[in-house]
Amino acid sequence: MSHGRDPTEDPAADDDRRNAIVVTLPSGASYPRFLEPLTSQELSLLDAYAVVKSYEREAARIKAEEAKRRLEEADERYRAKVREREGGGQEEKEQEEAARRPDDDDDEEPQDASDDDDDDEEGRRRRLQRESELSQLRRDVAAAKEAKDRQEAEKRTAKQKEEAMRKELLGESVSAPPKRPRDSDDDDHDHDSDEDDDEDDERGFFDDDAPAFAATGPSIKKKRLREPSSWDESKPAPSLIANIGGGITPPHDFSKKLGMSNASLDGTVLFPKHAAAAAVQQPWQPPPKPRDFLDGCLELELYDFDPASLSESHTAGNNTLAIKFHAPDESARFSINIAAPRHDDYNNILFHFNPRHFQRGGQLVINDRKESMWGNDIAVPLSTMPLMFGKVSCTLIIQINEEGFDVFVEDKHCARLEHRTDLTHSALWGDNNKRKGSLFLQFPSSDDYGNPENWRVFRVWWGRKAGMAKSLEGVAGVQSYSAVHPKKLFVSGLAKLKTDPEVDLRRAELERAFRKYGGPSGAVAVVVPKDSTFAFVECHSEQLADLAVREMGERYRVNKARRTKHEALMEERAAKEVLERGNAKESTEWD
Repeated sequence: MSHGRDPTEDPAADDDRRNAIVVTLPSGASYPRFLEPLTSQELSLLDAYAVVKSYEREAARIKAEEAKRRLEEADERYRAKVREREGGGQEEKEQEEAARRPDDDDDEEPQDASDDDDDDEEGRRRRLQRESELSQLRRDVAAAKEAKDRQEAEKRTAKQKEEAMRKELLGESVSAPPKRPRDSDDDDHDHDSDEDDDEDDERGFFDDDAPAFAATGPSIKKKRLREPSSWDESKPAPSLIANIGGGITPPHDFSKKLGMSNASLDGTVLFPKHAAAAAVQQPWQPPPKPRDFLDGCLELELYDFDPASLSESHTAGNNTLAIKFHAPDESARFSINIAAPRHDDYNNILFHFNPRHFQRGGQLVINDRKESMWGNDIAVPLSTMPLMFGKVSCTLIIQINEEGFDVFVEDKHCARLEHRTDLTHSALWGDNNKRKGSLFLQFPSSDDYGNPENWRVFRVWWGRKAGMAKSLEGVAGVQSYSAVHPKKLFVSGLAKLKTDPEVDLRRAELERAFRKYGGPSGAVAVVVPKDSTFAFVECHSEQLADLAVREMGERYRVNKARRTKHEALMEERAAKEVLERGNAKESTEWD
């Protein structure tokens, strides 16, 4: 008979049975046999598992032995107490038996006496042990009671302080302990003992072992003022809250060192309208679902602005804006805009401030806007600036000077947007003879795409302050290149292109449309970026570019493009070369 494998048996089933075999090690670890041979790392892991298991067994053994030892000690203490209770009656019985013994047992008396002496010594030892245990138990009980009394006294003291603070806030009179009458002769002595009284109070308040504190709480004593009073005695003294605060600036108010109160002579609080009620008035915050950036926005008029008085030699005209705000940690962005009167629903913005919490690791973007077209932005990493998101409150100061808009966050000069529009131009003010007036501050409700902004504005101040900019080294935006390109046009509002053939068609379309402005050859340079809604067209000269802006505005949305920093540097280099060669030719070629 053949004992070979049944040809009808499935080889896969045989493999499954072989793989189902599990190898179990003495440590308790197991693994399927098909993993053999094991690698060195797997063997090391199994060895480590065995060591851990041995440590666990040893720890369990030690724990069991310790528990057994404690049980034996407790049993021994119980047996000792039982013997002590039964010891008295046993001694009386032994004495009675000894009295009844006959005289012929006198030979055994020395031995019995020695036994009694041993019993007495054992009894004394047990009594001493019992007294020691009772003393330790009394000490433990006393310590626990003292700790409980101390906790209750601390609770009573905290409750008394809370009640006193509540009465102070409600304007109720706080009852003071009766004062001991004293003669005028004791004044010198009391003045000399003030420091001793302070030390006694501190000892009573902080010393856990002080019995007076544990029983009745700390005593309240009225201290003599060490320095002359800083307020008029005819007026009420500062409140308890003011004393507790220690001069800390409230979240809704500016620091006193800034001098930006509502009663300051160099400015006023624009929001809230009643600055005295700022602590109880709700701060402004954007609506949760605005229709656009104008829906529910906050607009304030920055009055008395004169571009001619921005220099330090002038003392008239406002130049400083301060904002106290809170941006929660989950906020993605918020922004403000400063514009001239003729801003066309903020399509023309002189200054745009926009911190973006999660974009590119967090950055501050400042920019301007002309005819709905944003300029070259200046991006500053938020990591280089004081914290703005997640703080209880933050102070932003924007100061307008002859060079531009200086940005200060928590007194740190963080950025500057140099003027990109002539502030003395009459077109800004809507009157050919007018060169000054009011600017307008806007807190938008959303970005350009309708995403709501998330922050709260506590207070806004507008006035005049001396220049805060000291050193401009390392300040972002200083001496930046942001001039308008003389010949290059920015065509926006186009349909987004996805494929290369569509890009070629768009380029050909713009070349035909702007051929008139290509000079004698009729050629214009057109750049059409893919996946974008804009294009660039370079005309032959600056005059033809200006003509194209005027004539092609009905067909396309056309504006002058801005130079990049690289273009500005190349133009400067070309201008220097022209001066060196003495050749008079245009030096504004586009790379």
